[in-house]
Amino acid sequence: MNAIEDFLAHLRVERQMSMHTLDAYRRDLDALRAWADPQALDVMMLDAGHLRAFVAAEHRRGLSPKSLQRRLSACRSFYAWLLKQGRIAASPAAAIRAPKAPRKLPQVLDPDEAKALVEVPTDAPLGLRDRALLELFYSSGLRLSELCGLRWRDLDLADALVHVTGKGNKQRSVPLGSHARRALAEWRASTVSAATGASDDAPVFPGRNGPITPRAVQLRLAKLARQQGLFKRVHPHLLRHSFASHILESSGDLRGVQELLGHADIATTQIYTHLDYQHLANVYDAAHPRAKRKR
Repeated sequence: MNAIEDFLAHLRVERQMSMHTLDAYRRDLDALRAWADPQALDVMMLDAGHLRAFVAAEHRRGLSPKSLQRRLSACRSFYAWLLKQGRIAASPAAAIRAPKAPRKLPQVLDPDEAKALVEVPTDAPLGLRDRALLELFYSSGLRLSELCGLRWRDLDLADALVHVTGKGNKQRSVPLGSHARRALAEWRASTVSAATGASDDAPVFPGRNGPITPRAVQLRLAKLARQQGLFKRVHPHLLRHSFASHILESSGDLRGVQELLGHADIATTQIYTHLDYQHLANVYDAAHPRAKRKR
């Protein structure tokens, strides 16, 4: 087994990374290997000059600064692991910086739009399921993978908590709002006589063969948004962004939002402070008589 495969096995077994994350690491390191092989270079023997040439070649191929940052991040992790294993004497990636990428602020729904979206008619086909799914998404800010993998045993409706296993196999408990609790209770009551039952091991949102798939949720959410009169590009992560932005706007508690979202690094959560400042700037521009610009 070569060094890259050894590293990926370490991420899978010891770090317990998700398949999505492993695939991303594999793509980035395969790109490094694809650049090195035609030049008869061994990835174990590359130096800082080689890595700069690799990044430059990827840039010429049209990769964005954000993609180049991800490529270099994978290389840093790979060579840091090799160094720790004693398989190289120094990391060639340690001192290399990727080009800065402009940081785009995530779109969010305003509270009225979020309310309009989640209040789908419950008397429609799959209405109870859709209402429970949307209320849970917006109430607790779950990741799409977390919601799809949810079992009834993960929900504590009495104490208004949902227990999820997120990235890196990290567990956290997130509060459930009263609307989400009620919608989930009604959805569970409606499934008691169904073939799958409502046992603790049953998926909260079943699909054709087991839990509902992420793609099915994405398609359903886009359709429901159109039906509810929203013409933004509505996707599952938009509800997570909206959840975080609305909580931070009301509380100002960045650490609390970090815990609710399950972010390992608070820098990831800080993007929502920019959204909050943007909201305040818009309020200022609209309200202050000296802020209005002349046409």
